[in-house]
Amino acid sequence: MIDIQKFRLTEAQIVVLGSHPQIIQSMLDYDFLAKRQQPSVVAIIATGRKQERYFWGETEVIIPVVSNLSLLREAKRKTITAVLNVQSARRVLSSTKQAIELLPQLQVVTIFAEQTPESHTLDLIELVADKNILITGPASVGLLVPGYLKLGAIGGTQHRQLSDADILDSGNTAVVSTSGGMVNELIHTVTGAGIGVSFAVALGGDRFPITSPAQAILLAEKDKQTKRIVYFGELGGSDEYEIAELLTSKKLTKELIVYIAGTVAELFEEPPQFGHAKAMAQTYDESATAKKKILKKAGAVVCETFADMRTFLEKRVEGERSPVKRTIGSRQRSMIVSHISGEKDETVRLLGKDLIETVEGNSVASLVLSMLLGQQVTSKKAIAFVDYVFRLLMDHGPYVSGALNTIVAARAGKDLVSSLSAGLLTIGPRFGGAINAAADGWLSGVAGEVSAQEFVESFARRGEVISGIGHKKYHIDLPDPRVKALVGFAGNSNGDRYLQFARSIEAITTTKKSNLILNVDGAIAAILLDILESEFDYDQQQLHELVEIEFFNALFVLSRSVGFTAHYLDQRRHDEGLLRLSPGDVRYIG
Repeated sequence: MIDIQKFRLTEAQIVVLGSHPQIIQSMLDYDFLAKRQQPSVVAIIATGRKQERYFWGETEVIIPVVSNLSLLREAKRKTITAVLNVQSARRVLSSTKQAIELLPQLQVVTIFAEQTPESHTLDLIELVADKNILITGPASVGLLVPGYLKLGAIGGTQHRQLSDADILDSGNTAVVSTSGGMVNELIHTVTGAGIGVSFAVALGGDRFPITSPAQAILLAEKDKQTKRIVYFGELGGSDEYEIAELLTSKKLTKELIVYIAGTVAELFEEPPQFGHAKAMAQTYDESATAKKKILKKAGAVVCETFADMRTFLEKRVEGERSPVKRTIGSRQRSMIVSHISGEKDETVRLLGKDLIETVEGNSVASLVLSMLLGQQVTSKKAIAFVDYVFRLLMDHGPYVSGALNTIVAARAGKDLVSSLSAGLLTIGPRFGGAINAAADGWLSGVAGEVSAQEFVESFARRGEVISGIGHKKYHIDLPDPRVKALVGFAGNSNGDRYLQFARSIEAITTTKKSNLILNVDGAIAAILLDILESEFDYDQQQLHELVEIEFFNALFVLSRSVGFTAHYLDQRRHDEGLLRLSPGDVRYIG
């Protein structure tokens, strides 16, 4: 069993399985009030979005969201020490097992869901038996180690509750309860008596909590900071008999103060079921009265009423305790979050620095790439490649649809923005969109470990063309000189695996037709994937996200906008008037 002191010596890094904004926000509020430097919650495992916004004090922070724990980068998984599982009861077993398997530094798990299948809970008890991991739950509100860790809803979910509860500073009294509601009452009882909490744990009200009350009390016995233990128990089950045995066998030597709920059940002819699955006395030995007797006989301080506990604790106060009180001011959620630019202290900021500093420290290419990726880029190879691509794609003549539309609009007397928009609106699957589509193809092929033959045949079966393959002018005996120039940026640390995959596709397609070669779009996509993986350490999930948001097409759009603008200005300078097709340009079929 893990030592509570370990939580005080480790900067908690928490991943949340599922999303529960109110609980997550309360954990971040606790971190802030406890004067942590960074939020403890580092990732959320959920679907439907890529990030969630929360408050860090009065400002906002972004917590990344991924759809599966396995998609977190290995380096990040190695830092995770705690898991809050707020997924549905049917997913508790599989998701908790996955967390134990993938998180080598895992110390504690809290399972929030109620009504977890008992067979699943028993499987988890067996799984964790030989591991140095503390699991609270199912149906647990969590673990609190004052000043260090709040895992779950324990202690409250409003920042004012957390401040008023006097749980920001550590004390010497442990709180143990199966009940989530009562663990908070016990915390308030302890701190209200003028005594601080060393740690508090809600074990969960299901029939088989993964950590038993006796095990939790032994944690308190082992903890050097804990002087006494406050325990809330109920009728039903045999937990209190195990605790009594700890006392009589001297395995528990610290003062134990208990309250056992459920005496009222003895007034009924048939045993009533209380709120928790285990809270029903089938026999006299399971009754609250019997449990009180056995604990009192073993040496515990047994309180007849809950109010008696506060009175007893007040007699244990040693000196004056000064509660730590901190507050969080008013909050307002922003409409937009930008990682690119904004104002701070009345100064324009770009990529995290003063605007002038950023501008003077970047070339056009490095600034473009940095802004497109949302982070300052320093890789000389990446910057050189983007600079070359930017110049290479700037214009491919007045014949292509985008330039033609810009020219038509310009000669119709339209303004610059309208004419440029007319050209940009032609960019799509048949013009200009091939770089992103090619990147998607190379990435899916490599990630799926698909052979080149299988890749080509899959497109043939669907009757689709392969983006990044084929050219009207160039062929196998007349290579595209632009592709040759681009390949000069190969030689990346990942072995150029995306370029190699694209080349293996070309080797097959050119046997069918000589002009089905790797074209400029396909070469740019493959080499850029290799550079991002090698120079920026992007994993395949991150590369896939760039494809989803059309990052690869952005280079074409930005570059070709210059070409379209040049054609607009060229036409306006010469002002040849409205462009109109002649009857010979149109063949009427009727």
